[in-house]
Amino acid sequence: MSLLVVGSVAFDTIETPHGKRERIAGGSCVHFSYSAAYLTPVKMIGVVGKDYPKEFIDLLNERGIDTSGIEHTDGETFFWSGKYEGDMNEAETLETRLNVFGDFRPKVEGEDKDAKFVFLANGHPLTQLSLLEQLNNPTLVIADTMDLWIREFRPDLEKLLNKIDALVLNDGEARLLTGERSMIRAARKLLAAHELKLIIIKKGEHGSLAVTPDFVIATPAYPTEAVIDPTGAGDSFAGGTLGYLSLCGELNQGTLRRAIRYGTVCASFQVEDFSLDRHKGLTRADIERRLIDFEHML
Repeated sequence: MSLLVVGSVAFDTIETPHGKRERIAGGSCVHFSYSAAYLTPVKMIGVVGKDYPKEFIDLLNERGIDTSGIEHTDGETFFWSGKYEGDMNEAETLETRLNVFGDFRPKVEGEDKDAKFVFLANGHPLTQLSLLEQLNNPTLVIADTMDLWIREFRPDLEKLLNKIDALVLNDGEARLLTGERSMIRAARKLLAAHELKLIIIKKGEHGSLAVTPDFVIATPAYPTEAVIDPTGAGDSFAGGTLGYLSLCGELNQGTLRRAIRYGTVCASFQVEDFSLDRHKGLTRADIERRLIDFEHML
């Protein structure tokens, strides 16, 4: 079953203790789609400027991702620059230029309006809502968010939360959004307030916590030996998770447990190099082999 995703397509300039890369392929939509495509067909909706190179689009197409929903418009592509130091658990943002992404309102056409599995990658809540309002009857809509939207656009975010099925966020964002220190309490509070089916809280090197009204799934991170660049790890995790749920066509305790393990494995590859470099040349078989190793550890 195909998966529809809307979000940022960007240039990243990233510096870590392992080096620096300038204007590499980035964006929440890109990292999500590349991992989800191991498991299910993916259609991307986003926007880029005239400066976005064809080779980056070709890279996505070679993975089998449908990029026909990416608008090419006058102006410059979204740009983000960040630096990681120490344990690299959090990036210091050096520069953000929304450019063409700032005024972007996605357009959904034809059979895409009937998409059943939808991911609203990190972006302005109004951008996420504008896509959601064009869909007919999706089975599962999952959204991502960040501290900026929580702090400065809370009313818009609240509107979004009332219209989706599930939310993905990190532990700091969960605390900011709910005022709770306990992640279980934070998740329960969100579930009740917005009648959500699922909350997934990403905890970086400490794994993830999935909470529904009926059960909780705690999953550790895969013990990666060398973390080169953590950028996109959360999006890659979400891509593997929703990619598997889309493949199965349903959400229950069994499918969610395995989906999160796929997401964890995809994220473990993501952090092993800059941009999409570690994923280039990987196949579904590589994902499955690491998944087997991970399940043996568990």
